Amino acid sequence: MADDPAAKKTDTTTGGATRLWRRAAPAARRGLRAWRVRPGRGGRGLRGAAAAVRRSPGSATALWRVRTTVRDEPGTLARVCGALAAGGVDILTLQTHPLGDRTVDEFLLRTSEAAQPRELARLLSEAGGTDTWVERADAHDLVDTPTRVLNLATRAALDSAELPLALRALLGRCSIRSVPGDTPAEGSLEGTLLRLPDPAGGEIVVERHHVPFTPTEFARAHALVELDARLGRRTPGERHALTLPGGRAVTVRRADEGDLEAALAMHARCSKQTLTQRYHGPVKDADRYLRHLLSPRFGRTLAVESPAGELVALGHLLWDGDETEAALLVEDAWQRRGIGAALLRRLTDMAREARCESVYAVTRSSNTGMVAAMRGLGLPLDYQIEEGTLVVTATLAPAAVAPR
Repeated sequence: MADDPAAKKTDTTTGGATRLWRRAAPAARRGLRAWRVRPGRGGRGLRGAAAAVRRSPGSATALWRVRTTVRDEPGTLARVCGALAAGGVDILTLQTHPLGDRTVDEFLLRTSEAAQPRELARLLSEAGGTDTWVERADAHDLVDTPTRVLNLATRAALDSAELPLALRALLGRCSIRSVPGDTPAEGSLEGTLLRLPDPAGGEIVVERHHVPFTPTEFARAHALVELDARLGRRTPGERHALTLPGGRAVTVRRADEGDLEAALAMHARCSKQTLTQRYHGPVKDADRYLRHLLSPRFGRTLAVESPAGELVALGHLLWDGDETEAALLVEDAWQRRGIGAALLRRLTDMAREARCESVYAVTRSSNTGMVAAMRGLGLPLDYQIEEGTLVVTATLAPAAVAPR
């Protein structure tokens, strides 16, 4: 989830205003992957649109997530399905979302690789669909809906940090943030905005600009949040050994708010320079944000313990709206031993498993250790510098998923 308003205002976790100018490029890339057609657009006719998306035998294929709204009356869905069949489009899955006198039909479709989203959208529009939305899908979407929902519920049941990821996987591309304050008894549906009671206190706000939420989606999201509330806080207890150069071993494990005291003690052992490089703000404020950073509502945290049981490093994977930030803090006495690089690799693997498209780190150009760790990932990197702040973004390859 995104940082809370207090953390955003003080700019201690991510470099502050750097976030704002970084969002233009990802937004543009997302815009290229989707297409929306409203009533009255187009005009080539059903046959022309069908010919444009028709898939020839043996040709390369593409997957699409598609939504279109039709009147809730006999024959409307049949006309849409008939139009898709006429275009040689395979319907892989279909869900319906009732809206009184209308129905939102949600498809997973397979077409030729050469098919254009505007042609597919026009095909549905000419068949009677309105507010049609089309975007590229991937192999993860081949899992049927009941199986996918059960998998999401299982993941959320095992780990509190999975709730924001599960909501995003359930609802599609959206931004999720946790807002402190009074916890509402019930959530609400407001078009492109969902408000859900946060079991940790306050509320969870989910926003999806490109298409409104339906009552069916609200009910599913509310059920997932209710499951999280009933189970209470959960953090996986696995511990993994990490052997450092020279043969010394440390332990890597998940951390949460229960590690606050140990994390504060590590802060006290860190130099001013180390804390400044990590938090990009006054050192005196660093302690105030540890509870926020350790909360599973805002991401996942990995802790490194010395053989004596002291916490000597923290690695955070923070859900920043629809982006993901990686941040590291290694105690001075344990730096230059490969701990930071090992943590960053594990955080990147977590981000890939969560279907994140990229991971970025906010630092200073003088922080050669963080820059070297990002380079050590062996991934395509993008560098942006503004007012002394360096943002390094690594593009992730999607994790493999077995086809259905």
